Amino acid sequence: MAVTPDRKPAKQRTPSDSKVHLLHADRLYFDERLHKTAQILVGDVRFSHEGVLMYCDSALYYESTNSFDAFGNVRMNQGDTLHLNSEVLYYNGLDRLARARYDVVLKHGTMTIYTDSLDYDRLYELGYFFEGGKVLDHDNQLTSDWGEYSPPTHEAVFNYNVRLVNPAPPAKPETVLISDTLHYNNQTAIAHIVGPSNIENGESHIYSELGYYDTQAKHSHLLDRSILTNNGKRLVGDSVVWNDDVAIAEAFGNVVYTDVVNKNIFTGEYCYYEDSTGYVMATDSALAIDYSQQDTMYAHADTIKVFTYNIDTDSIYRVVHAYYHMRAFRNDLQAVCDSLVYDTRDSVLYMYRDPILWQQGQQQLGEEIRIFFSGDNIDSTLVLRQALSVEKIDDIHYNQVTGHEMHSYFKDGELYLSTSEGNVFVNYYPFDEDSIMIELNYTETSLLKMYVNKRNVDHIWMPAATGIMYPIPLIPPDKLYLQNFAWFDYIRPRDRFDLFEWRPKQSGTELKKSVRHSAPKQTLTDIKKQRGIVDKSPEASDVQETSEVPEVPETPEVQDVPLNPQNQ
Repeated sequence: MAVTPDRKPAKQRTPSDSKVHLLHADRLYFDERLHKTAQILVGDVRFSHEGVLMYCDSALYYESTNSFDAFGNVRMNQGDTLHLNSEVLYYNGLDRLARARYDVVLKHGTMTIYTDSLDYDRLYELGYFFEGGKVLDHDNQLTSDWGEYSPPTHEAVFNYNVRLVNPAPPAKPETVLISDTLHYNNQTAIAHIVGPSNIENGESHIYSELGYYDTQAKHSHLLDRSILTNNGKRLVGDSVVWNDDVAIAEAFGNVVYTDVVNKNIFTGEYCYYEDSTGYVMATDSALAIDYSQQDTMYAHADTIKVFTYNIDTDSIYRVVHAYYHMRAFRNDLQAVCDSLVYDTRDSVLYMYRDPILWQQGQQQLGEEIRIFFSGDNIDSTLVLRQALSVEKIDDIHYNQVTGHEMHSYFKDGELYLSTSEGNVFVNYYPFDEDSIMIELNYTETSLLKMYVNKRNVDHIWMPAATGIMYPIPLIPPDKLYLQNFAWFDYIRPRDRFDLFEWRPKQSGTELKKSVRHSAPKQTLTDIKKQRGIVDKSPEASDVQETSEVPEVPETPEVQDVPLNPQNQ
């Protein structure tokens, strides 16, 4: 059944005053019994009208109405570019309207339309079919129930059950676009999506209600929250650019990238994705959400990148980089640092440049922090250089441990052992059986092992140590805090919505960098003098550097410990 989509009202038609001319016919006769108003033309019939030539085997010519009906091998040629073939053609010269029926073929440039019913309006230069049609252009095949084509603009509109296939049969389709409304330009071979549409290409699938698809370059520019899915990845944005040939996508504005295989989500204002390498980058309000474990981890940074190695092999692993203003939140864990690296090979998270880690009432900081995961839980943490661990008891009293290196061990998410090595200083407040604070225990040692049971210190082990115990009422004010004590609760992320508010350390509490200079160079003469060797050669005094001790490389930067902000 013929269908006609809603169209704008046609402009007022002005009848043509140009006459349809009969150029040739082998036979011409009039039979009133057959047709009272028509002349019967048979054999090599030819007409012309306003520069258009029309041919057929036979025709009925209505001279009074400036029209004719053509039958058999009908051809209509408009210049060298537009050719219409059919078995029947009804032509009205007054309205400049040609109605072609049965085995209709319209050719214009690279485009060919096949249908059984096509009307061509010469006044508006529009051809449209309404009982189903097929279009071939470049390497595309388009089918629909209704279609319209404008030769001057090369624009086509398709409605109802639209299907675009590339390449066209009999080749195996690589891309299939299905829609109810589609615009297409046969000069650029670009399809304009203006309604709910689905594009399938290999493993990728696109759902869009507004966008453009370049059928030659296999390149899509999608708008209005279009959705791209590919190999378990899902990308949504205000606009999405996707290249099928290289499997690269870019998304802009309110982007949500979901990896259902690895169970993580990235959001931001910009996202870049490469399917062949597994590389993902999110920036501009970037947020990473990892739901692969029982408790979801949220992390924000200026830029977040994911690198995939040994893709499509059994040894695949991923490395995540997050840098500048990194803040993370999990119910049992919060963290802040300048940059972060997470390696899935050993499930280790590395935090660099002023890292701070919070677990319930405990805070840890140092020059570098490493967090080791086992399944859903934290297995252990390692704080390197200028390590400080603080546990808040109340607004005045804090358990404090400093050292060169600290290692904390967990079981089922609960801390059971904490060790500190290298110039260890301890401020510890023990409690009695009635949970009353007894004293302040200040200790200096080289190694500390603290065993914890149900969040309470069970016992402490250390080698030779020196220390002082102060009763609570007699604690000197300057002994309440270790020299490098700092409590950064004002920086701590309160929840996942607080991740985007960067709060730096107060001035003067940052870890300060100190540079160790390399050793001075030594000449061969200096070495001989140190060893008591006398050089008797007359030229010895003139000898310059002939050998050098290799320059000692700079050691890693060591940072000073912050002052006590509690006393500021």
